Amino acid sequence: MKVFVGLGNPGKQYAETRHNAGFMVIDELAHRLSIQLDRSKFNGVYGLGMAGGTKVLLVKPLTYMNLSGECVRPLMDFYEVPDEDMAVIYDDLDLPAGKIRLRTKGSAGGHNGIKSMIQHFGTQEFNRVRIGIDRPPSGMKVPDYVLGQFSKDEQPLIKDAVIRSADACAEWLNKPFLQVMNEFNQSK
Repeated sequence: MKVFVGLGNPGKQYAETRHNAGFMVIDELAHRLSIQLDRSKFNGVYGLGMAGGTKVLLVKPLTYMNLSGECVRPLMDFYEVPDEDMAVIYDDLDLPAGKIRLRTKGSAGGHNGIKSMIQHFGTQEFNRVRIGIDRPPSGMKVPDYVLGQFSKDEQPLIKDAVIRSADACAEWLNKPFLQVMNEFNQSK
């Protein structure tokens, strides 16, 4: 089984914000793989399905970003999925808007959702798909920026990043994560 976890915040007011890039990718994967997000457990919503002969679990924690690990760890334990079969998808201030980067480990880099994941998994070693949202303009506070909507100029970049992130996730169903990482980190 492969588990894809999109980080974000629940509720309509957060739906199209920068901090919900992970949720956007889960929605794209759900559409693409015809998996309904129709189950809930451990304070998250998720869907189970098959894609290319592989069982797939798509997850959106409903704990709000800062407590994401509280949903994901028990769900992984419930389905008895090894940590290496999980990929966490999230927004990243340290990448230009629309750029994606895949990694197999790393620090939280100030991202509270990733801090929670590291805390609950007891390791920094888990697969990640990072979606660049760029840094806030001078004088704007980070929380206001990440909880804000994408600008008109950013929208096509993010739409493309969501599609490429979903492409990378789909590739991981058939290839080792490191191979997918090398392919997608080279492009754009």
